[in-house]
Amino acid sequence: MQDTHSKSIGYLVWIFGFLGAHRFYYGKPVSGTIYFFTLGLFGIGWIIDLFLIPSMEKEAERRYEPGPYNYTISWLLLTYLGTFGIHRLYLGRIGTGILYMCTFGLLFLGVLWDFWHLNELVSERNRESRS
Repeated sequence: MQDTHSKSIGYLVWIFGFLGAHRFYYGKPVSGTIYFFTLGLFGIGWIIDLFLIPSMEKEAERRYEPGPYNYTISWLLLTYLGTFGIHRLYLGRIGTGILYMCTFGLLFLGVLWDFWHLNELVSERNRESRS
């Protein structure tokens, strides 16, 4: 089975996990949002997650479709260049990528939407590439 999510990237983004970064990466947007607003459940959940990352990675591996579109690249592009839509261009969503470029990620609301839905979008693109 081809990997979809990386444990080492999970630990790397865990450093910013008090903002929910690793939870978004592993496809847990609700808890990622809660971590964002509570600073990782006041730091306690953030520390506990240090030990939960391996199970989160395994769950993401089972849940999401492998394929030519890389989840880690998509997440790095979203995290650092999301307002410019580069992650959408990478996934072949040219129209919305250009729209994001012209509107700063639809005034950042589109970027927030993508934090919730990027894993599903990458899975969809990977399924389409096999068709």
